[in-house]
Amino acid sequence: MIILSGTLKATDERLDALASAMRTVLEETRREAGCIVYSFARDVLEPGLLRIYEEWESRELLAAHVKTAHVAAWHKALAEAGGAEANLHLIEVSSVEDFG
Repeated sequence: MIILSGTLKATDERLDALASAMRTVLEETRREAGCIVYSFARDVLEPGLLRIYEEWESRELLAAHVKTAHVAAWHKALAEAGGAEANLHLIEVSSVEDFG
């Protein structure tokens, strides 16, 4: 399993303007082969901070995801909204077990 985790930092106004694009990329991505989890969450305590969390079955399926039209549209919407500072980490998971 591959986890992509990180943050996107922009103004609250930019994040508000991106709501429709966020919804579209979330809906389309969640239908993709290999997508286990794909989520965005606005931080309650830090304005303008969007937390990103993804789980993928494989690197290959994640690589296919970043080449889709809806990801291109998401990146275009980000640029048109004035951009954002991204900080993402890719984590390869060798085992998973239930914790609670």
